[in-house]
Amino acid sequence: AVQLQESGGGSVQSGGSLRLSCSASEYTCFGWFRQVPGKQREGVAAIVVDGTTSYGESVEGRFTISRDNLENKVYLQMNDLKPEDTAMYYCAGEDVFGGMCPGRWHIPDPEDYTYWGQGTQVTVSS
Repeated sequence: AVQLQESGGGSVQSGGSLRLSCSASEYTCFGWFRQVPGKQREGVAAIVVDGTTSYGESVEGRFTISRDNLENKVYLQMNDLKPEDTAMYYCAGEDVFGGMCPGRWHIPDPEDYTYWGQGTQVTVSS
């Protein structure tokens, strides 16, 4: 099983930036999700093997997902943060089958991923 470990969460004021990182124990498909208590887990961003990305509507243009294939890492650069971005952020992984990953055509659902990190808290104050 792929093991995932996030880092980089914290507290920031509205308009600020944070960069989340996630390290995987082996090569995997990557996605970022977020969740607030009482709500469903929401897709934030995903990246496939060839670097194609997809984003949730609420973060499009503000967040950027990238990956380092040599290090088996994925990053989420979050700019212009808003209080509504406050959530627990989770790194998600899925086995690569035939070079395919979730997220090529649209933001994936949580059910598209098998492996999950423990989460890192992001808090944005107004």
